[in-house]
Amino acid sequence: MKTTERTTAWILEAGEPGAGVGELKQQEIELPALDDEHCLVESLYGCWEGNMSHAIERKPVDPARQRGEPFVVLGNAGVVRILKVGERVKTVKEGDLAILFCNGVWDKWGYPIKIFGYDAPGTIGLLAKRTVLHQYQVIPVPENSRYSLKQWAAFSLRYITAWSNWQQAYGCWRIQMGVEDCPSPYVWGWGGGVTWAELTLAKFSGARVAMISSSARRLRAIRRAGMTAIDRRNFSDLDYDSGKYRSDKEYKARYLASEEKFLRTVQENTDGIGVSIFLDYVGSPVTRATIKALSRQGLVATAGWKEGMRIELIRAIECIERHTHVHTHYARYPQGRAAVQFAENTGWMPEDVAEMDVYGFEEIMQLHEDYNTGKSYSYFPIYEVNKP
Repeated sequence: MKTTERTTAWILEAGEPGAGVGELKQQEIELPALDDEHCLVESLYGCWEGNMSHAIERKPVDPARQRGEPFVVLGNAGVVRILKVGERVKTVKEGDLAILFCNGVWDKWGYPIKIFGYDAPGTIGLLAKRTVLHQYQVIPVPENSRYSLKQWAAFSLRYITAWSNWQQAYGCWRIQMGVEDCPSPYVWGWGGGVTWAELTLAKFSGARVAMISSSARRLRAIRRAGMTAIDRRNFSDLDYDSGKYRSDKEYKARYLASEEKFLRTVQENTDGIGVSIFLDYVGSPVTRATIKALSRQGLVATAGWKEGMRIELIRAIECIERHTHVHTHYARYPQGRAAVQFAENTGWMPEDVAEMDVYGFEEIMQLHEDYNTGKSYSYFPIYEVNKP
């Protein structure tokens, strides 16, 4: 079955080398051919992800130039309706509501190499009215689900990322520290929606969890969710820059004062043990402090970076302390399906989006601006493409 269709989409054109921030433009585009293992879908709700803003800013890469294509259509989290299916599609059927599973290119074991709607070549994300998805890029929304489509849209990328990362992080930590050694680990995190999802998941494992934020509204939300809220404004100079640390004495003094205060806060909130598992989705500016905050046999885990990709380590100390470092990239399809079923059964879902106002399809650039300037309170900003 080979058919092609056209649709309206927000496109991001490739920039010239050194080009600055890009701009989304509406345009009619042609969709890829629908073959035996693909589905034609209409986008219903999408969730704005950090990678979408990174793409518009062309940092760290310009995805269109990286893909060798004149433009890309972003959007790798959300909910769709299945309109047509190829003859060999078994995962969904026409009329189903489904979560986008954004594995774009995978290895022979099913682990992601490239992400749909970002760096995977030829993919058309959910900033298009319609798109084409492989049968292993859709997971049916549970029948008669207790949760809204907006919640499932928020779930599709961040919560599945958190599920895969937590499985690996907790499993690796338990290899060294059995239940008899530490029945209730201290799990801390800083970052955004994936951190939130993973910390709330860690609570199901009996962990004592804490999340760091500088937003008063988010700190209140953290407390309401039963987590310890750590106010990052109390150590506002905790922003490590190795060059400035070596060359600027005043900067170094401010940094060390903030680091000392942060580590004292860690000790006060972990019975003097340190953090068992630290979820660091920020990256370079805080990694030094993250590692210093770990307990012996502690573990630092991430599936992304928000403010920097490169880190420095003293390998001897990491060996002596028996620290484990876990890095993951989204998930493979069976993990996604398991995460969806667990969420439906337990209520492990983003709650603040259930009744939240959504951005319309014409308000996408406003959503990008609000997300980047912190005006969007939620970790999971939702936009509507087609009426559900």
